[in-house]
Amino acid sequence: MSGKKKRRLKEKRDPCILKRLAEATTDKKVITNADKAVTLELQSWSDLPADLLELIMSRLTLEENIRASAVCKGWYSVAIATRVVNQAPWIMFFPKVGDMYEFYDPLQRKTYCIELPELCGSRVCSTIDGWLLLYRPRTHRVFFFNPFTRESIKLPRYEMTYQIVSVSAAPTSASCTVFTIKHISPTVVAISTCHAGASEWTTANHQNRLPFVSSIWNKLVYCNGLFYCLSLTGWLGVFDPDNRSWDVLSIHPPKCPENFFTKNWWKGKFMLEHKGELFVIYTCSTENPIVFKLDRNKLVWEEMKTLDGMTIFASFLSSHGRTDLPGIMRNNVFFSKVRFYGKRCISYSLDDSRYYPRKQYHDWGEQDPFESIWIVPPQKFSAFS
Repeated sequence: MSGKKKRRLKEKRDPCILKRLAEATTDKKVITNADKAVTLELQSWSDLPADLLELIMSRLTLEENIRASAVCKGWYSVAIATRVVNQAPWIMFFPKVGDMYEFYDPLQRKTYCIELPELCGSRVCSTIDGWLLLYRPRTHRVFFFNPFTRESIKLPRYEMTYQIVSVSAAPTSASCTVFTIKHISPTVVAISTCHAGASEWTTANHQNRLPFVSSIWNKLVYCNGLFYCLSLTGWLGVFDPDNRSWDVLSIHPPKCPENFFTKNWWKGKFMLEHKGELFVIYTCSTENPIVFKLDRNKLVWEEMKTLDGMTIFASFLSSHGRTDLPGIMRNNVFFSKVRFYGKRCISYSLDDSRYYPRKQYHDWGEQDPFESIWIVPPQKFSAFS
């Protein structure tokens, strides 16, 4: 067997790939064939294509990434670009029966299972900083639960229908406010709030300056001290918890192509806050999603062609925006659905204008809104014990 083939086989057998990558250098062999010598120069690992190197780096832990960045200047630049500083959210799946819950890490593409009998008989309403907000319909019990620490914090009982709920801060914060809105008529909504440590909920009816259809398909977000509510038809309402004022803004709904207004068009949308800005994602079956950002100066929704390095994690009840994630995840919208036996999370790339995996578009309006949600694990959290 030639020396070149032996070298290749040895590399394949060697499990310490990072060590091999770092120690590999240019290797030259002189092979005599008949009357002439042919010099073959093997490329070093530092000459790997940038996209392939980025793919490798994105699979490394933070500690491995730092070590790899010391190999050479080329590796350093790619390592810095793919270094994970921010914690990516996980998908939490809620079983229809039983107490076994699944958590999917889209970065490592791993699924973890854990029994949580504390959640028996409850449905999820929202998430905030690793906490779940849950509701038990039979007892009207509203409570926070942290699945990573198993801590629980109760709120006063409150009878909900299928209202959407938003939270301003973690329940351990004195600034925590829970907000929900209920449709009374096209011109009246009932707004209920509850503070951390309160003994009861506060509810009051508010008049709509403009027609505002409130329903389970609302999208709620807390941003810059205000609760924003995107209505069934795309109008934006805002509630100030300090002075308990409500208003429907004179901002026209995002402009979508005609073919978006088909079956379930009002269901397949998501809203999030990121660094003080509001974003809305509209989806429609086989059509590519459209991301809008609210221009506060012009008071219009502007379509975005790029996310400028941000990654969006969209689910029906709670959506998140993150930066400082691996390059391969940037400028993507990740949805709370996993394909190929838990190996791939469905995502849409704004750079490539396509879904990954290919043709894995989904009618998000048909998805059960309470079957999954994005939740942020604690920093440096790797797995359940």
